[in-house]
Amino acid sequence: MAKLFNLKIFTPERQIFDGEVEALTVTTTDGRFTFLASHVPVVMPLIVGTLVYRTADETVEVFNSEGFLEVRHEGVLAYVQASEKPEDIDKNRAEEARLRAEERLRQQQSMQEYNRSKLALARAMARLRVTNHDSVNQ
Repeated sequence: MAKLFNLKIFTPERQIFDGEVEALTVTTTDGRFTFLASHVPVVMPLIVGTLVYRTADETVEVFNSEGFLEVRHEGVLAYVQASEKPEDIDKNRAEEARLRAEERLRQQQSMQEYNRSKLALARAMARLRVTNHDSVNQ
């Protein structure tokens, strides 16, 4: 039996998850990292992508926007601007957002507008990825 640790995922509006997990995989500025029980304490920035957590019963992948991760001896805290489970994502709306962001990237724009368009595209793509990878029971 794998060792478990407590994971809490927060947005400014609500708590998304609070429970015992076997593993957590996140997307950071330095790539994807997986954390297991008894990991050394660390604070890391999170970028737009997905959080994948594995409980004793299932593996769940959720969309997340930027934020940070705090690994403590007592457990792991993830603070993100937005987080959505696959069933909460409107796939058509995410696809429309992707198309709009791609169109904006093709246009001449300032560096600030370009960066905003890149971030919008990253959020749309991450949402679409989550809707295409519904929770997998293991």
